[in-house]
Amino acid sequence: MTSNFKASTLVFAVCTLALNILAVQPTLAGHLDQIKSNNTVRVCHWPSYYAISFQNSKNGKLEGIDIGLANELAKDLGVKLEFVKTSFATFIQDIKADKCDIAMFGVGITEARAKHLDYSAPYLRSDIYAIVPKTHATLKGWDDMDKEGHILVVQKGTYMEDAASAFKKASVLSVVKFQQREKEVRTGRADAFLTDYPYGKKILVTYDWAKLLEPSKPFWKTEYAYAINKGDPEWLAYINGFVKRIKADGRLKKHAEANGLLPIAVLD
Repeated sequence: MTSNFKASTLVFAVCTLALNILAVQPTLAGHLDQIKSNNTVRVCHWPSYYAISFQNSKNGKLEGIDIGLANELAKDLGVKLEFVKTSFATFIQDIKADKCDIAMFGVGITEARAKHLDYSAPYLRSDIYAIVPKTHATLKGWDDMDKEGHILVVQKGTYMEDAASAFKKASVLSVVKFQQREKEVRTGRADAFLTDYPYGKKILVTYDWAKLLEPSKPFWKTEYAYAINKGDPEWLAYINGFVKRIKADGRLKKHAEANGLLPIAVLD
């Protein structure tokens, strides 16, 4: 009986200590509270996405629709803006590791990403396009893409990897390095690379050897949104309110037009 009494007393003491520890632990603040407390919003971006979040090699400045809209977000919040460099291959881990509060660089909404992230309402929508050499012997139109012997390149971590699964005969190569897609096609090691409207525009104004193939019918239309870590409803509600405001007051249209993206802007 004495043994049982001592055991019960020990269990009670341990439980009491645990409850006391929990009672003094601070409740983790959501990102909106952290942003206001730190007076800074941290925005993950990929500086190689033309017209979206692009670092101009001539002057070193960041340009694009999401650079402009990140500044608008910081103004609405009344805080400073800090950009955090990431990539499509690593941004989910960066968000989970709390390296940034939000990803703003044309993040396509996919089922795989939705398992790890919460998305805002969409603000852009693009289909898939292909970049091929003007002199390619067998790739004259979109319907020539999916043939035996053709090698199609995609950027690792982008939704183009998912879209490539629709091709059953052509081979698919995923690459990581910036501009590796262009190099594979330009050197003849691959036949085409898959991209979206913004990056396709960049290629056409950058290289005289390239031409753009458009799908003969809607192929893999994807909506782009802002992404945050899961489990922060207050922050998600604020971001959705921001997207709604920039649509209503014309800021989304203004920044889309300034970056040549009005054809793919979701304004309603």
